[in-house]
Amino acid sequence: MLYLLSELSSSVNALNVFRYITFRTGGALFTAGLFVFWFGPWIISLLRLRQGKGQPIREDGPQTHLVKRGTPTMGGLMILAGFLVAVILWANPRNHYVWVTLAVTVGFGAIGFYDDYLKVTKQSHLGFSGKFRLALEAAIAGAACLLISIYSPAGLQNELAFPVFKDALLNLGWFWVIFAAFVIVGAGNAVNITDGLDGLAIVPVMIACGTFGVIAYLVGNSFTAGYLQVNYVRDTGELAVVTGAVIGAGLGFLWFNAPPAQIFMGDTGSLALGGLLGTIAVATKHEIVLAIVGGLFVLEMMSVIIQVASFKLTGKRVFRMAPIHHHFEQKGWKEAQVVIRFWIIAVILALAGLATLKLR
Repeated sequence: MLYLLSELSSSVNALNVFRYITFRTGGALFTAGLFVFWFGPWIISLLRLRQGKGQPIREDGPQTHLVKRGTPTMGGLMILAGFLVAVILWANPRNHYVWVTLAVTVGFGAIGFYDDYLKVTKQSHLGFSGKFRLALEAAIAGAACLLISIYSPAGLQNELAFPVFKDALLNLGWFWVIFAAFVIVGAGNAVNITDGLDGLAIVPVMIACGTFGVIAYLVGNSFTAGYLQVNYVRDTGELAVVTGAVIGAGLGFLWFNAPPAQIFMGDTGSLALGGLLGTIAVATKHEIVLAIVGGLFVLEMMSVIIQVASFKLTGKRVFRMAPIHHHFEQKGWKEAQVVIRFWIIAVILALAGLATLKLR
């Protein structure tokens, strides 16, 4: 909206600042953070009133979590509200990638909201059918990837780029749409699984968004893309504004989610944010780099897959409890230790992901 204002008033030099992606990214971060911080207490009070007993706590989980009973969930609504306000205000509304990313974020958020609603109303940690949920996610992600393929520059529409190797592109044909949809669905569910401790998911999400904000800005700029010898994907620089909005909304949410949490993110937020990360990675042709930057989410997801597969095949468990953050809790780590140490891992992985931009 403000970007269009700068175009309409091009003769006013003071408004030209709204054309700069970096300025609008900062504006989106500040706006989203202020919105969540300001309206957060009201939203928490409303959700607590509506939900009564709050999010159900698993009886077979760590016993230290039982004290969290009564804490409201669906905190993702706070994040999404601040995020949407900031993006609508600061992003270029003519950018296709922005709208595709918003569609995936809102779509995944709606799925997560319905899942949270069922859990709260039934007072069960089980939502609706996992297969049906995955089918809905796949449909949204598939449509988004088809649009991204159409909007991508010629020569990059169905290509998989490899980090480090500057000229390595693998043409997957229309199978790329399936692969890219898998990336988005996988990212959404990986973040969802990670969201099990106060502050555990939101900070790594912000770290990953900051990383992909830098990647989007560099890849979407012909000069920097040429200098770094990465694939130039026109218009993806605008996604930096989107990531700025996520970071701002995330900071606002963390104020209330810091231990002891006043509210949980819920599937409403975790699915939406994971889907957003996956979409940006697909749009910028950095799907493989997402596995590095979001390595913590991959680790959490793989711990569940390994645990389930091992138990079904051998009747034995590899971990004391899955996802892996609960494994460390069962080993005696305090919740704060697990969370902060996982944040450190997220920072290290983000730096490793950024390093792939320069290593060619």
